[in-house]
Amino acid sequence: MEISKPSIDEGAAFDFGRTSEVYAKYRDIYPACMFERLSELGIGITGQRVLDLGTGTGVLPRGMYHYGARWTGTDISENQIAQARRLSEGKSIEYLVCSAEEMNFADDSFNVVTAAQCFWYFEPGIVVPKIRRFLKPDGVFLKIYMSYVKEEPITHDSNSLVRKINGNWSGGNPAIADLKTHYFDDPQTEIIEADLPFTRETWHGRMLSSRGVLAAMNEEQIRQFDMEHRQMLEEKYPEHFKVRHKIFLTSYRITKP
Repeated sequence: MEISKPSIDEGAAFDFGRTSEVYAKYRDIYPACMFERLSELGIGITGQRVLDLGTGTGVLPRGMYHYGARWTGTDISENQIAQARRLSEGKSIEYLVCSAEEMNFADDSFNVVTAAQCFWYFEPGIVVPKIRRFLKPDGVFLKIYMSYVKEEPITHDSNSLVRKINGNWSGGNPAIADLKTHYFDDPQTEIIEADLPFTRETWHGRMLSSRGVLAAMNEEQIRQFDMEHRQMLEEKYPEHFKVRHKIFLTSYRITKP
């Protein structure tokens, strides 16, 4: 399903459902240290019920599953949810196809609500009151944003190619703006840095599955990106390398009267 917001990519439409197969293959890249830190913060642990908004292929519920919480993931894309269900086979994770704006759960249903790599796509005027209503008293809302460090040569080269072909792409700017915007009181923010391993193929897949490429480009543009990006990687970068990422964890404790 296409999404379009004036604040993202100059209003150009994108659809992560078009990326689903590639996303499922190449975007399970959250490091184990992030999942461990969330459990240390008391998020996603045994005895909790957790709602993951914009779950995509279920990366967060699957990565946190063994810590014991009961997870429900929602996403606007039927294709993304289909991949989430396939990858979650054998795990008791509930997935629902619906937008964050249309979700409907009983009051005080969840101990934690999470939104990883997605909150800037939502309409906060609709979604924020729902989060407050769905959370139990003293529940937690957690936003996650993970980004590669754009100053590294390989990220600079890849981003430049995306922008050459898709001039509307605004990269991580919407996410950075969201980091500075708080809809609940007393934000608690932690930053984790990690060097994540890639091959030329897995980095190419990671870039293909981004909002600026498969989600937005037409077939001719995708062919151009695929050819030029592979050629650039072959000519300039080794088969195995690491890319530094920053992970921003922003959590809010929601008090109720």
